[in-house]
Amino acid sequence: MFKNTFQSGFLSILYSLGSKPLQIWDKEVVDGHVKRPHDEDIQSNVLEIIGSNIQSTFITCPADPAATLGIKLPFLVMIVKNLKQYFTFEIQVLDDKNVRRRFRASNFQVCKGCFVSVMWGRIPAVALHPYCHFIFPCISNHAASVTRVKPYICTMPLRLDEGWNQIQLNLADFTRRAYGTNYVETLRVQVHANCRLRRIYFSDRLYSEEELPPEFKLYLPMQKT
Repeated sequence: MFKNTFQSGFLSILYSLGSKPLQIWDKEVVDGHVKRPHDEDIQSNVLEIIGSNIQSTFITCPADPAATLGIKLPFLVMIVKNLKQYFTFEIQVLDDKNVRRRFRASNFQVCKGCFVSVMWGRIPAVALHPYCHFIFPCISNHAASVTRVKPYICTMPLRLDEGWNQIQLNLADFTRRAYGTNYVETLRVQVHANCRLRRIYFSDRLYSEEELPPEFKLYLPMQKT
């Protein structure tokens, strides 16, 4: 899809304020909804994915199941709101062994040691704890909170702070640590219920809040004192 496109800096695949935010996405909804409500926290329209069964309500990109994204930028950033419900997303990548690998993150059972949240500007940025990047056991005794690596899929625990979060994924580092191979490109992105989305984009590196273009920032209203 983007294989023949010059890729540098930022490449956005979803923006909730666009006229057609799901133009290159497909959606599957069973006993739920995908709509664009007004979010009171940021005073703006967002994309909301809600479903009683997270597996059967999701959006996926590209819309054509036979197509691939072909995005070579190694960093994926998702601006997502924690709705205090179960939530999961999945990224499919291609490595230099020509093998398709999937990385799936979910908040089903999470211990606080698995992920560490750091502040980036005014938005929490979620990053993997260094000891949970690979197949090392979680520091705590919660066995269900361990990152698990299988030949074609790596499942990871995800902890979101309250409100809006910025999830940062270094796909090149994940691929190298989990499989000992090199990241080539991202093939597909799939986001399941339950969450609200502002933007999903790829970048060539991680940018500080000051370096981001204005349209990539999430402006939170000033709190009244």
